Amino acid sequence: MLKTALRNLLAHKARLLMTMLAVLLGTAFVTGTLVFTSTLSTAYEKSAVQGIGDTDVFVRPDDDSVNSPADRELNTDTLQQVRELPGTRDATGIVSGDTVLADKKGDLVGDGWSNRGGNWIDDTVRYTLLQGRGPTKTGEVALDARTAERTGYRAGDTIRLSVDGPVREAKVTGVFRTADGAVAAGGTLVLFDTASAQRLFAEPGRWTGIELRAKVDVSQKALRSQVDKVLPAGAESVTGKQFADEQADSASSQMDALRTGLLAFAGIALFVGIFLIANTFTMLVAQRTRELALMRAIGATRRQVTRAVLVEAFTVGLIASIGGLIVGIGIGAGLRSLLRASGQALPDGPLVVSGATVANSLITGVLVTVLAAWLPARRAAKTPPIAAMNSVHAAGTTKSLVLRNTLGLLLAGAGTAGVLAAIANQKNALMGGGAALLLIGVFVLTPLLSRPVITATAPLLRPFGISGKLARRNALRAPRRTSATASALMIGLTLISGLTVIAGSLAQAIDKMAAASVKADYTISLVNLRPLSSEVERNLAKRPDVTATSPLQKASVKSGNKTLSMTGVDARDIAKLAEPEFIEGSWRGFGGKTVVVDENTAQDNGWKPGSTFDVRYQDNKRDRLTVSALYESNAMFQGVMVDTRTFAPHLEGPTDQQILVATKDGASPKAKERLEKALGNNPAIAVNDKEDLSDNLASSVNLLLNMLYGLLGMAVVVAVLGVINTLAMSVYERQQEIGMLRAIGLDRPNVKRMIRLESLTISLFGGVMGIGLGVFFGWAAGRLIGDSMSTYALVVPWARLGVFLGGAALVGMLAAVWPARRAARLNVLQAIKAQ
Repeated sequence: MLKTALRNLLAHKARLLMTMLAVLLGTAFVTGTLVFTSTLSTAYEKSAVQGIGDTDVFVRPDDDSVNSPADRELNTDTLQQVRELPGTRDATGIVSGDTVLADKKGDLVGDGWSNRGGNWIDDTVRYTLLQGRGPTKTGEVALDARTAERTGYRAGDTIRLSVDGPVREAKVTGVFRTADGAVAAGGTLVLFDTASAQRLFAEPGRWTGIELRAKVDVSQKALRSQVDKVLPAGAESVTGKQFADEQADSASSQMDALRTGLLAFAGIALFVGIFLIANTFTMLVAQRTRELALMRAIGATRRQVTRAVLVEAFTVGLIASIGGLIVGIGIGAGLRSLLRASGQALPDGPLVVSGATVANSLITGVLVTVLAAWLPARRAAKTPPIAAMNSVHAAGTTKSLVLRNTLGLLLAGAGTAGVLAAIANQKNALMGGGAALLLIGVFVLTPLLSRPVITATAPLLRPFGISGKLARRNALRAPRRTSATASALMIGLTLISGLTVIAGSLAQAIDKMAAASVKADYTISLVNLRPLSSEVERNLAKRPDVTATSPLQKASVKSGNKTLSMTGVDARDIAKLAEPEFIEGSWRGFGGKTVVVDENTAQDNGWKPGSTFDVRYQDNKRDRLTVSALYESNAMFQGVMVDTRTFAPHLEGPTDQQILVATKDGASPKAKERLEKALGNNPAIAVNDKEDLSDNLASSVNLLLNMLYGLLGMAVVVAVLGVINTLAMSVYERQQEIGMLRAIGLDRPNVKRMIRLESLTISLFGGVMGIGLGVFFGWAAGRLIGDSMSTYALVVPWARLGVFLGGAALVGMLAAVWPARRAARLNVLQAIKAQ
């Protein structure tokens, strides 16, 4: 039986080529994802560990401490105490924070998220000077070599930078090389003299961290034990190894989301490939029904027949998986090169192909193929030998069809109920489970659904005469095969259509939100979304062309045992700048100790207009506030809003997350240009009008959507292979019928047209089902989103969905090119004699 299986595999290698290609693509995607993310993760981990140097113990503020931020700061006394410990060789105070740099054209260097600043340390392990010297006084800085190379700055140049908003100028005294992981990832590192760094990032005499190196005969644990005895409340220590492990884990975790997302779409591609594989083996088994029956008649058992088919599947899966592994390694290397070519700075490191990656890729490809072939193999083994010899095709029994349709209805019903229950109870997990059940139920029902849908295409096919009539009948003749082929395309289009509906609805909701709640002409913020210095808002308020300003100062406060989100706004101008949807009350009476609260916070605490409550601010001072109005929260405004004159005295450091600004002439290019000039043409500060806000939010949605389209394209490619494979094998199966049609007068162009129209019908069936399900899932997901976004409303982008349906039709036409040509070139006499 093993020899027979291998001979059958060699006999049908051309027909199995598309199946191999589908498995190869799926496993290549899995392998490429694992290689790419493992390579980046390993490089970042090594880079992060190298950036720590030879630190044995690291002291830092304890984020879990209940003390106020001021108590968590490490001061000079703490540094001196740990420096005098018997196990300490030396101790160094560290200060760091965000620092945004402008290039020579005035544009932002880096992406704003990984642009850091710190204090210069004469440490050859951490920093190696390549030019000049380290900074020693205010107005001097040193730049990392990667940043200097891409900006063209050298020692002696003057640069423009920003820490918390205002533009500062400094002279570059030196350029250094560092193994800092943030720099390796494309960030920038600007180092100041220690006194300047403390003024910018902490307070004079305070540190954000302390690094210690132990004496030769003292272990890291022993030194840490000594350190813990002198640490102030609100500080903690970790060994150098623990700190290195944390940095490595952090670098690795940053890859987890990317890895998970890519693997999810690889899984979708493999899932779609299951339909292709199952369809291929179903047709192969059907074509060999008599052969298998003869083997049963001469003594082969059911297990042997099943095993023979599974051996073929195993061999196909193994060969395809090996090919996918090789291609996937190339994809992983290509993705890294592509990112570097696009300007992304990546840490150096070798291409990582681990044993786990190889094993996962091979096991995945083989397992998927064998599982997909198991049902056709089992069906072949259960066919009685005599029944199989009497008919080339073993038709499904009425009982099996009834059982399938009943199961499909149950699954679809349960899935629909799950989706509706998720909407009613706002349960995301329930929504996912219900959607999966509904999708599986529709797949099980596709043979039943295919007949009315394909029958409805009769008017469209009638103009094509006998070719159109034959195409429709051919599609209806084998509903299981037709549905399996269409289902692969259906899944891809379901996901694409659903995402498009959600993205379109979100874009409109964002536009409404920007227009509804913000009356300000401009919103000003740092590009890295860090707090702005209050100096920025004060300077803008003094301008003659500015009519109103208000900061949005955000911080958490305590009310009893609960933590509240509090936003400070200027009570004098806020009514001119913001207009949230008030449920009870208005801005009237707001100010001083009187606050407005969003509806959800009020419900959680049992508040209403007139209610009073106690709060404890970050400086441990207490206050009693009164609720004057309730409003509906949104992305801009939420929690408790209080007057800045009440709130700001209790805050430490920059807290202006955004600044709302209204101008005399309203929003215009000239007004925006004047504001940007007033802010020193600062690359660190973004000046956005309502349209900019909408575009920024929408661009993030569109970027994500385009990435998802690209990833889901893999599933569509596999679906196209499925259509090609099905048609090619169908042509082989029906070559006698095609020969007879040719013999009675159907010419070659009409044969080609018949195959193309059959493919078009199947693809349109899959397209209609996919788009219908996608719109339903988009509506259902939107109902969940709508509860947290009041401006959300369903938007069905009919034009784009029409493009998707047209794309499905194009897929059908292109997939039919080779099978149609093959059918038209069949030799009439040989085809008629075919068995």
